[in-house]
Amino acid sequence: MKGIVEERAVELGEYIIESKATVRKAAKKFGVSKSTVHKDVAERLKYVDPQLYKEVKLVLEVNKAQRHIRGGLATRQKYREQNQRKK
Repeated sequence: MKGIVEERAVELGEYIIESKATVRKAAKKFGVSKSTVHKDVAERLKYVDPQLYKEVKLVLEVNKAQRHIRGGLATRQKYREQNQRKK
């Protein structure tokens, strides 16, 4: 059973690097929780494939730095859509 978890960690890591995906996007794509994705790429991947871990860590750091911007854009879009429905 352990091999499956390590394989998933590597697959998640590769997906995150290829698509510059967020943890949420990866979780949705693989049908697992955000906690599972985070644990796989932040803890398990470190021991399974250290080089891949470093690359994933860089992508996730960029995503984390940009998250406040994406959140603001999402809120702006939400209120634009609400105003469009009112008109």
